[in-house]
Amino acid sequence: MKAIKTSLLALGLLFTGRQLAQAQAKLPGATPATFTNEEQEILTLSKTKWTWMADKNVASLNGLFKENCVFVHMGGSWGKDQELSIIKGGMIWYKKAEVYSAAVNIFGNTAILLNDIDLVAMVGGKEAINPFMVTEVYLKEDGNWKLGSLTFSHLARPLKLPGNLNQPPQH
Repeated sequence: MKAIKTSLLALGLLFTGRQLAQAQAKLPGATPATFTNEEQEILTLSKTKWTWMADKNVASLNGLFKENCVFVHMGGSWGKDQELSIIKGGMIWYKKAEVYSAAVNIFGNTAILLNDIDLVAMVGGKEAINPFMVTEVYLKEDGNWKLGSLTFSHLARPLKLPGNLNQPPQH
């Protein structure tokens, strides 16, 4: 069983690494011409979403999240109403998402965004800082993008945020 888990982890890291390698030309900070207008729209929407989450702006998030959207966290998965309730009640406070790279793939009316982030969050009253690959799936309806799914996948890399408290001391 351990060999299977190790193989799956290696395969997942290879896939993620390949996806990020293919997207190297589309990193934040690259020239704006590297993104199409539609890709830039998704990147801007995602950045705005992180701000709304940090500000606990559930009214704006309610308009962004599709009614049947799904959120996958390290501790479980749930739908729109529970995610909004968690944000509003402060059970998870998304204080800061430091985005290091992003890649957008658009397939018709579906956009898949991968964000390599360090997330600073308050979870159950305690600060947690984790490296994640966040997968966001957006669906275009009536000319507007709506979030259909948001998945946090924990990364097996050290945190990049400077001065974080969760990294072991360097020797």
